[in-house]
Amino acid sequence: MAKVIVKKYANRRLYDTERSSYITLDDLSEMIREGRDVEVVDAKSGEDITHQVLTQIIVEEEADGGGMLPVSFLRELISMYGGAMQGAVPNYLEAAMDAFKKQQAAMGGAFDPTVLTDMAKRNMEMFQSAATAFTGGSGAAKSASAKDNDHKEVDELRAELAALKAKVDKL
Repeated sequence: MAKVIVKKYANRRLYDTERSSYITLDDLSEMIREGRDVEVVDAKSGEDITHQVLTQIIVEEEADGGGMLPVSFLRELISMYGGAMQGAVPNYLEAAMDAFKKQQAAMGGAFDPTVLTDMAKRNMEMFQSAATAFTGGSGAAKSASAKDNDHKEVDELRAELAALKAKVDKL
């Protein structure tokens, strides 16, 4: 499928150039859920404003009770803005989302979603530890017991991954 170009006009209206018709943010959201590659450009300047429009969709989904983004995640995300890790966060989140989609596809919805929740929590904890060490925060000089705890978490993640692989192999 080709990329769909959507033009946003000053009156906040969105124009789907593929269908030659005006669409709503809900329509745009549905196109994305369908897997369409969408680019939103300012109709006057031609500037790519996809990021802003997609962020607007997320804000509206959350305001309408979507509640997919936990407050703790939002706090962590906000705390990363302007920091030394800001440049790394988008790549990390993209990789995490890709891994999530691959695991979801491999499992075909055949397991308890709390497994992914637990993995995501551990991934975020490890990312926070790496961010703290990278920025020279208080976590940079860890005690021996903290390092042992990190090794224990890695071993637990390996065991959990092995269990997930076994489930995939059964499917």
